Amino acid sequence: MLASENIDILKRINAGKDKIGTDEAWELIKTYKTVVIGKGKKFHVFKPVEENREQILKEAIGRSGILRAPSIKVGEKLIVGFNDEMFEKFVKQ
Repeated sequence: MLASENIDILKRINAGKDKIGTDEAWELIKTYKTVVIGKGKKFHVFKPVEENREQILKEAIGRSGILRAPSIKVGEKLIVGFNDEMFEKFVKQ
């Protein structure tokens, strides 16, 4: 998917082996200026501040209890999950 768009992957983490749980996910998420989370046909954009923590984690953590994949760093944004419109708007820029 990313290679076909000429997007370089600088670091790849195997989500099956290197599971990122809720607390670790929040520590990662809060380091970004913006987090964009795609789920199904919708996506939401958040500023990762403590007041949004519960809502962000509710959307960013999958049923398995780990950070949803893919999770992609694009500049100062963290893109979590997949949605075609979100990918076009935030990743392919």
